[in-house]
Amino acid sequence: MAKESFDKEIQFLRLLALTGGGYDRQQFAGRLGISVHTFDKTVRKLREISGDADFADLFRYGYADSAEPVLLFLYRAKSMKESESRRLPLILTALKGTPQTAAELLDACCERLPLDAAMPDEKTIRSDLRYLEEIGVVRREPGGRPYRYVLNNDLTDCLSQKELIDLYEFVDIMANTQIPSVQGYLLRDNLKKALKSAVPEEEWDDGLLEPFSYKYHYDARILDEAHLYTLLRTIHLRKRISFQYFSPKNRKSYSAKETNPLFGRETEVRRESTLPLKVVYDHQYGRWYLIGAAAKGRFVKFRMEGMIDIAEEQEAPDEYFALKKQQLDEQMRHSWLIDTGETVTVRAKFYRPRGQADFIAERVRLQGQWGQIVEENEDFFIYEIQVNGVTEIRPWLRGFGSSCEVLAPADLRQSFIDEWKEIGDYYE
Repeated sequence: MAKESFDKEIQFLRLLALTGGGYDRQQFAGRLGISVHTFDKTVRKLREISGDADFADLFRYGYADSAEPVLLFLYRAKSMKESESRRLPLILTALKGTPQTAAELLDACCERLPLDAAMPDEKTIRSDLRYLEEIGVVRREPGGRPYRYVLNNDLTDCLSQKELIDLYEFVDIMANTQIPSVQGYLLRDNLKKALKSAVPEEEWDDGLLEPFSYKYHYDARILDEAHLYTLLRTIHLRKRISFQYFSPKNRKSYSAKETNPLFGRETEVRRESTLPLKVVYDHQYGRWYLIGAAAKGRFVKFRMEGMIDIAEEQEAPDEYFALKKQQLDEQMRHSWLIDTGETVTVRAKFYRPRGQADFIAERVRLQGQWGQIVEENEDFFIYEIQVNGVTEIRPWLRGFGSSCEVLAPADLRQSFIDEWKEIGDYYE
């Protein structure tokens, strides 16, 4: 993933994707919590990364656009510094031939970099090689010092053209249908390049790269994956984190750091602190959630889209982490998603479709989690589940429309009746 944080760009792209370009510059900057000057500067930077002069056109609606998510260009650029964006391609180009040492790569970079560019030293090249080795782009050859490095192309080099196409199609399906997806899209891009180099130009067909179309409502979920691996790592290491948080109710989604001491704010931005325990994805709304333990032990929940400037803190003791994880698992045993309220029993009657495949029962069995069908006949079946409150299961039940009738609890049933009456009044 990215070597550096790009919180501002992520919030910028999310807001652009949600508004479809409906804000002017002042409104956009105000909603983000940045100046209009910073807004213009960010637009220029993102245009350079995307290579698209018509930046707003990237976010116009298209049925199958999720097959090529435009929001991925930020990851492809890896938010690198200008010096890194010049240096790393030179290193990779030099490694296309024979294995080379860090000193040899330093000479290659210094020869090919423009005269006005900052020249790297051997320590910088070694740091670049460690990064490229960590993400699997290069590998170290067997043998002692000085270490020699080579491009890690074993996967694609050993496959036939047909095997490459099969692998590409598999990765394409998984990246578009599974969570998380960003690394799958990046792998797919690498396979696309390998395919183009493996197939003779006269035999090439663009249809090889577009085998399927997909439909998704929530492309912005991709942006939150920038935090996902950071949070999973802190959970694995049992480390507390601190971060700045903008709740959905907050009028801003980002806050610029004031670097001019003459205009510095008198009060520091409030930061949240928690011990991360669990990450949850809500497929219904395309949202990521972090659940953790606050300083006094109570459980807290955050929408990942509102988290910026995440920093690692001290490590929690094994016993404490295991205890809080056990308590959370017990408290969330009946959570449809992340609710930790009082447990209630929900009963719903589902009506089977007539004269066609029973897609209603199939969907309930697939999505109904630990609930059970307790009664059924050829016309309907009754589904029952215990959940921590009814807030999170409501959209799922509502999604069945007239095929679902809520039987219990009584207040949930009445709320649906009132809701449908209100909709009826709107549309007469």
